[in-house]
Amino acid sequence: MQRTRRDAVDGLLPDERANLILERLRTHGRVLAAELALEFNTSEHTVRRHLRDLVDAGHCKRVYGGALLISPSAPAGSTRLREAADRKAQLAAAAASIVRPRQIILLDAGSTNVAIAAALPDNAGLTVVTNSPDACSRLLDRPGFDVILIGGRMSARGAGSIGSTALLQVQQIKADLCFLGACAIDPDEGVGAFEAEEAELKRAMVKSSGQVAIAMTSEKLMTAAPFFVVGASGVEHLIVEPDVPAQRLSEFEKICGSVIVAHAGARP
Repeated sequence: MQRTRRDAVDGLLPDERANLILERLRTHGRVLAAELALEFNTSEHTVRRHLRDLVDAGHCKRVYGGALLISPSAPAGSTRLREAADRKAQLAAAAASIVRPRQIILLDAGSTNVAIAAALPDNAGLTVVTNSPDACSRLLDRPGFDVILIGGRMSARGAGSIGSTALLQVQQIKADLCFLGACAIDPDEGVGAFEAEEAELKRAMVKSSGQVAIAMTSEKLMTAAPFFVVGASGVEHLIVEPDVPAQRLSEFEKICGSVIVAHAGARP
């Protein structure tokens, strides 16, 4: 006799069910307990127990009604600069297209933002304020830039200055546009960071800027990080890679001011 899909679901062992839930998380970014209970023909209590185990293992974060995938933990900043360079250059070209002449730009630390620094147009009368020495080095000796480096204690993970000195300097800036570094973003949970001090500085950058833009690689979309920065509705421009599924793209388009897909060969 042929085994039906329902028979297969009913016959799942607990570990098999947990692995399937983790697979759903990795595919969709978030899961709902009620939907999983219906699909696996089990109780929501059982699903919530699986989710608690996945939280304890560091795979996800519990949210109302279900769970959200945790953003992949980032290596040190110097390592990230060498990773996915072509992908980040593609994002950077699209990000640079929203920049206008004579703007004051607040450029957060992060490997994608370093690529944005390299992609910014020459001779546009731009003032770039950044807490990233790597971004600063991409702008020095280029025509048409006034570059201001924010000081403070350096974060090895973030490769940028953080702490009270950096925070005070950011609070004194009135920028037209901020390219914010983000560890995670979700339509409901917003933008997240891995460190409390880092999140505090990012919140100050948002407050000091007229508009906020985020250029982000696909694996960080629909994920969470421990410290809240800003809601997704506070992001005017979200720049993403072309492999983002249409449904996921649609969710961000409903909340963010504009969603820009960075296509290959894009130029600022």
